[in-house]
This record gives sequence, structure tokens and C-alpha cells, in this order.
Amino acid sequence: MVIALDSNDMKQVEALVSHYEANQNLVSIFLKSMLGYIEESPELKRFAHSVRSRMKDPDHLRDKLCRKMSVAKEKDEPFDITQENLFVRINDLAGIRILHLHTTQMNDINQCIKAIVAEQPIELIEGPAARTWDDEYRSYFRGIGIDTKDSENMYTSVHYVVASTSRTKITCEIQVRTLMEEVWGEVDHSINYPHKTDSVPCREQIRALARQTSSATRLVDAIFATVADLVKKEN
Repeated sequence: MVIALDSNDMKQVEALVSHYEANQNLVSIFLKSMLGYIEESPELKRFAHSVRSRMKDPDHLRDKLCRKMSVAKEKDEPFDITQENLFVRINDLAGIRILHLHTTQMNDINQCIKAIVAEQPIELIEGPAARTWDDEYRSYFRGIGIDTKDSENMYTSVHYVVASTSRTKITCEIQVRTLMEEVWGEVDHSINYPHKTDSVPCREQIRALARQTSSATRLVDAIFATVADLVKKEN
């Protein structure tokens, strides 16, 4: 059940959105710094296919805050997001996505991200955590020391949240996923964000696409595993 928000609730939401809009420069500066750390890492360049970034649209922030407030009212809990903690409590105001070709690169990418965090004036406050619906990939991630969470949306992606060490703490979400998973993610985002589609056939088709994406990822993994095996035998 969705709890409707009254005028006072909306004033609170609008004040938070206005605060974000007035301070987007702080988010932008941190995002650009993070991009620099990632894109200039020679080690990470060996494994990353490409890097994408974005800042959250104020309308999408408004929608997210409304959903969170509605949930809080439904649970009879206080809505505790304030102007003082907005940039930490909403940790995807800045977002970076690292795309790579095959799953086993994740171990090296994880080590690269940890090295960046250790070297630069930032801190890791959440993750890494892999969201996946696939038992085989869940086992792989756990084997390389990455916690896993179930993914109801049927996609696989590894998430981190890093924070600045500046006076005003800013957070940034980093997602790492394969190119195949990115295809599914872009389709799902177009259809289901910020509101999920009401079309049952469309939802089922997106679930079918998730399964096809997983199969395609496995095929790419198998190709690179074969190449690695051939190189090993030649040496």
C-alpha cells in the first residue's frame, strides 16, 4: 500500500530537493575527482572496458524521497533524511559505472578499487556487495571475498559506496558489471525507472531478457576461459 503524502510532507521533500540543487557543485566536484582516480588508474585500465558517470536528476531525487517518506509513514517510523545528512543518506546522487567484458575480471577490478580507496582521500563506507540472482555467480563472488545479496530484479552487479573526506561529506555509488548485464540494465531502467511498468507481458519479457543476458555472459566467460587455457598450454 502506498501512503499518500500531505502538503507538509511535500514541503519537506521540496526543501531537500532545493538543497540538493543549490549544492550540486559539491556533488559534481567529488564525482569528477572519483572519475579521475578511476580513469587514471593504469591497473584498472587493463580490465575496464569503459566507464560511465551521472548525477541524479532532481526530479528523480524528488520521486525517491517521496517513496522513502511514504514507506516511513506506512511503517509508522520517522522520516529522518535532513539537509545535514542528505548527501550521505542518499548515496547515489553521484554514480559511476565500470563496465568490463567477463566475470572473472571482477577479482582484479575489486583489488584495483581497494587500492584507489587506500591511496586517495576517500573512504569506503559500503561494499563491495554483489547483487545477483544466479547461484553460480553468487558462489564465484563469495569465493573472491565479495558479499552477495539477492537481486529481485534479476541482474548481476557489484556495488560500492565511497565518501569524500571533505568538510561536507559526499557519497558516490560505484557499480561494476559486465557489458552484457549493462544491456539488460539499460532496457530495465528505460521501462521500470522511476516507476515500474504495470504491463505484465512487459515485466515477463524483461525477466526473459535477464535470463538471456545471463546466458550471454556465460558464453563470453567461456570464450575467455578457453583463450586463457590455450595461452596456458602454449606456455
